[in-house]
Amino acid sequence: MKKFVIAVSAIALATTAAFADVIADRKAVMKENGKQVGVLVKMVQGEADFDAAAVMAALTALNNNVQAIDVAASFPPGSDKGDTTASPKIWEDMAGFQAAVDKFKAVTAEAAAAPAQDLEALKPQVAAIGQSCSSCHEAFRIKKG
Repeated sequence: MKKFVIAVSAIALATTAAFADVIADRKAVMKENGKQVGVLVKMVQGEADFDAAAVMAALTALNNNVQAIDVAASFPPGSDKGDTTASPKIWEDMAGFQAAVDKFKAVTAEAAAAPAQDLEALKPQVAAIGQSCSSCHEAFRIKKG
């Protein structure tokens, strides 16, 4: 019996650690996405000068990061527990969540394919990216207190 309890405890610990890694990985992706979007937002808000090379670099990095998102691998069942703000709605409506991620992928791909060459062209790109982020966060993220 003692060996059984130890074995079950080891499996539970390994499972918890695996979900912790998934959660940490997706948090890192979101943090990196925020960093790249932040570069663009600073330009749009006049906090930084427009820089076409920086726009291209940020959009390319953002797009590469977003295109690599695998919803099934990043949000497996059970990974809604722990240090995460992922809403249970993700697992209740996985198809809707996948659609939101796919929309974000399309928006970032479009922006990266034709990076803005001036501030006026950047504004609608940042607005589209921001709207896609916001709509997904509104529906599929737990608001921090």
